[in-house]
Amino acid sequence: MNDCIFCQIAAGIIPAAKIYEDAELIAFNDLNPQAPVHFLVIPKKHINNLMEAEHTDIHILGKLLYTAQTLAVQLGCEQKGARFVINCKDDGGQTVNHLHIHVLAGRALAWPPG
Repeated sequence: MNDCIFCQIAAGIIPAAKIYEDAELIAFNDLNPQAPVHFLVIPKKHINNLMEAEHTDIHILGKLLYTAQTLAVQLGCEQKGARFVINCKDDGGQTVNHLHIHVLAGRALAWPPG
């Protein structure tokens, strides 16, 4: 999708502070971090949101979660924990229509998030 900012990041058109990349996923630091550790993990395949994932996306959905937790551990979040967030559509707070996981850590996070 040419107008999708995350597709453009995945394609290397828009630069990002990458922390991980493979053939299916990319992870990068959030431009507006809400915690000392705040990064996103996205599939390179465009999926609008979790509600629109299909049965054929099962592999990438599992890999997305596993990669998010692996990177959180590598970044030192294993002891105290982290928050893994998938916002979905307008009421869910999604601002970029491309499936992504936010990983936030490095400080105590309140609930509800506000």
